[in-house]
Amino acid sequence: MRTLLLGRTPARVAQVLATLRADGFDAEGVSTDEEARELLETEEFGVLIVGGGVEPDSRAAIKDFAAQYRVRRVIDGALAEPFDAYVRGEFEALIREAISRG
Repeated sequence: MRTLLLGRTPARVAQVLATLRADGFDAEGVSTDEEARELLETEEFGVLIVGGGVEPDSRAAIKDFAAQYRVRRVIDGALAEPFDAYVRGEFEALIREAISRG
């Protein structure tokens, strides 16, 4: 199951993606709502992670949009350091749960 990460800070998006990919997850990341919508429209993503820096209006709109395109799980993310440990302890567990529910 593919995961899409929407985060406003490209460097953090890259860090999260590096950890997810290193751990065998199929993930893509973007920094704008427009990019996220384009990818969600492909219906290839079952999980969406919305970073803590995404503004409330954008967060609500992208969640509503994702619901129309087969996203099974939306994760509200707010990274804490060390980022890799946070990704492994929080995000990966929720992604695995979404995968197990198929």
